[in-house]
Amino acid sequence: MDIVMMLAGLGLLLGGGEGLVRGGVALATRMRLPMAVVGAVVLGFGTSMPEMLTSISAALAGAPGIAIGNVLGSNIANILLILGLAALIAPVTAESAGTEDRAWLLVATVMGIGVMLVTATIGRVEGAILLAALGLYVWRQLSRDEAMEAVPGVEGMGAGMIAAYVLGGLATLIAGAWLLVEGATGIARAIGISETVIGLTVVAVGTSLPELATSIVAARRGEAGLALGNILGSNVFNILAILGLTAVIVPIPVPADLSTVDLVLVAGSALLLLAFLALGRIGRGGGALFVAVYAGYVAWLAVGGA
Repeated sequence: MDIVMMLAGLGLLLGGGEGLVRGGVALATRMRLPMAVVGAVVLGFGTSMPEMLTSISAALAGAPGIAIGNVLGSNIANILLILGLAALIAPVTAESAGTEDRAWLLVATVMGIGVMLVTATIGRVEGAILLAALGLYVWRQLSRDEAMEAVPGVEGMGAGMIAAYVLGGLATLIAGAWLLVEGATGIARAIGISETVIGLTVVAVGTSLPELATSIVAARRGEAGLALGNILGSNVFNILAILGLTAVIVPIPVPADLSTVDLVLVAGSALLLLAFLALGRIGRGGGALFVAVYAGYVAWLAVGGA
């Protein structure tokens, strides 16, 4: 039953996220909002909703291992698994990642790891600091679009349909997050695997499926640079928005079984990505290395590393 709940939750998260993004973009374009607002706020918020609602649901359910593991595991999987697979399909060039994009990845990673090292509980103060950094990040993203041109309106989607997509997508996400957390927690307790390991792997990869689909499609279309931008933005949002908002709503105890290796891999994957970007591209060899490191990490967790 727990497996059915978890799979059903993943399915609802995917469907709800898609509906919310479509409705949000349609609403933004109907209101003639600038392209920067749509890209940095509407899409960024919409594609992060599965991770956000899952972490909030887990924290409220008293499962901090899943809440924090989801954030950290998503960031690890985004770089090593998703970007690695994209690079195996087509080389990812560094052109679409400016200096500021790379700096924000480093800043968010340091802040996320820092709050877990300096306190036993990520409280509302720490959450507010992360959200303040998020506000600065969004402001910088918006200010980079000098033209601020409005996006053309979406044809064939009226106000009623937009409302149905937005509200239906949000409701579906909430239901999916609850089912996923309940199912994952039940499985962890039944087979003796820690909630943190479940959060770092199954839940993290599950909530990152929208990014996986987007990156793979972009790579197959010869637009691997879009995959890179997708991953950079998602990792920043995961830490600043999801971890920050969850901690403001309900303080999150740092799981005792969260190991140094987990935190090192979060930082190491970000540094590995930045190193390849400094070289100008992530080729197929680099993609294979990323995926191999991720496979090794999952194998380490499977044999009781966390």
